[in-house]
Amino acid sequence: MPVRTTQSSHGSRGKGVGLGLALGSAVAFGGSGVAAKPLIEAGLDPLHVVWLRVAGAALVMLPLAVRHRALLRRRPALLAGFGLLAVAGVQAFYFASISRIPVGVALLVEYLAPALVLGWVRFVQGRAVTRAAAVGVVLAVGGLACVVEVWAGLSFDAVGLLLALGAACCQVGYFVLADQGSDSGADAPDPLGVIAYGLLIGAAVLTVVARPWGMDWGVLTGTAAMDGAAVPALALLGWIVLVATVIAYITGVVSVRRLSPQVAGVVACLEAVIATGLAWVLLGEHLSAPQIIGGAIVLTGAFIAQSATPAKGSGARPVAGAGVERELSARGTAT
Repeated sequence: MPVRTTQSSHGSRGKGVGLGLALGSAVAFGGSGVAAKPLIEAGLDPLHVVWLRVAGAALVMLPLAVRHRALLRRRPALLAGFGLLAVAGVQAFYFASISRIPVGVALLVEYLAPALVLGWVRFVQGRAVTRAAAVGVVLAVGGLACVVEVWAGLSFDAVGLLLALGAACCQVGYFVLADQGSDSGADAPDPLGVIAYGLLIGAAVLTVVARPWGMDWGVLTGTAAMDGAAVPALALLGWIVLVATVIAYITGVVSVRRLSPQVAGVVACLEAVIATGLAWVLLGEHLSAPQIIGGAIVLTGAFIAQSATPAKGSGARPVAGAGVERELSARGTAT
């Protein structure tokens, strides 16, 4: 009996730490747009901000890439796809979108990804999904209609909305690629190695696309306005690289090793709420009541969609999670 009590205590403590790490990851990821938008408004091109973020994080994660260099030989296609979609694609589309629409709206649109994943599973892979998952899709789409206020004749920035949808589509690559090798047992790719090489490949691709040699480097030596307050540009960049990328990914990975993917996914849904709240407080981006209600509906639908399991008899696993870093780390627990 005492042994069971001790084990239960350790388990509860482990879950508490895991929940704290998952919440920290959501806060870190949610703060990326709030720190990036002032840099964009100060004169940096969105692609240049993305390059700075990814290249800086890749440099920090370089030791892990060296440690897991065998992945280059074992999983070259996975690493290339992850770098192109999960890193370069999502970040480029998201940062471009927040240059035209509010941070909270962009992130809420991006959270349509779980619904898109279900579409991929149902119509491309031919796997059955549950009725609850379908309800989640309907709720997410309906909530998005409120966020963009379709009754106003789509007066919302159409390009910004399409860019945010592009980020959501690229995020589907997170989940699809996360499934690769998940049934390999001990041979499953290490999630930290995949993330490290994804950042390196993403940085290489973005170097060609963004052409950072033409960037206005002088912006980084000055300040950027955050709702009227002057903030050192380098401080914002440091937050984006170290907190919103490196720490966010690492805490996300560790949290799933202590929690189930479903529990970590629930906490991750707070990312959109945190981003919207931070944008409201720090950037003065106030959303209307219908947009707030719509955002709540989007998050509800996304939560239902990502936590739903396939119908009985399909022989499949849950089809969506809250973020690739969490899904990949879940796969890594098999190693």
